[in-house]
Parts: sequence; structure tokens; C-alpha cells
Amino acid sequence: QVHLVESGGGLVQPGGSLRLSCAASGSRFSIHFMGWYRQVPGKQRELVATISNGGSANYADSVKGRFTISGDNANNAVYLQMNNLNPEDTAIYYCYARAFVVTNIAPDNYWGQGTQVTVSS
Repeated sequence: QVHLVESGGGLVQPGGSLRLSCAASGSRFSIHFMGWYRQVPGKQRELVATISNGGSANYADSVKGRFTISGDNANNAVYLQMNNLNPEDTAIYYCYARAFVVTNIAPDNYWGQGTQVTVSS
């Protein structure tokens, strides 16, 4: 099992910034890539950004130029710097990992508990 714990969410005014952090823990696993998704009640969970083990990053069009994802392979951690936030960014943000656990026969998806980001307006 891979456990993901995220932090850094909170309340911020429009135009403000937040930095989210996520760390993966567990034994005998190999992470293919990690990332961030977000979800608003009544909507599907959507991709925000992902980063591969090799450092390749992908972003949703809505956050390009404002958000930056980074990773720390040595510590199995991923970060999301969010700048110029707007009310449409309000959501629960979930840390995600695609990982192979030694005891399993195939990679699987793992999710954190989520952290609330609220941009007031």
C-alpha cells in the first residue's frame, strides 16, 4: 500500500498564492508519476498537473502559467505552487500517485485524503 498525505490548503483571496505538498510513504513500491487533481461537488475530479519520475510535467490548460508542479524523487514527494488564484480554483485538491507495489502484479492508483483550497470572492 502507498499512503499519500497532502498539506498546504487553506483560504486565500483572489490573486493570492498557496503551495501544496504531498509525500508518499510505504514499503517496497516504485512510483511512475505523481500529480494533483481537484474536485468540486457536483463535478468530476479533474487533472490539475502531473509529473513523471523523469521530471516531465503536464498541466491542465486552465492552470498553465499560474501553477507549477515539482517533485522530489528521493523523498517521494510532490509539490504544487499555485499563483494568481481565482475563485474557479476553489476545490478539494487530491494528491495522486501511479505506483507499482512489489506484492502486486500491476501498477495501481493511489489517492490522498484531499486538502481544501478556497479562494474567496
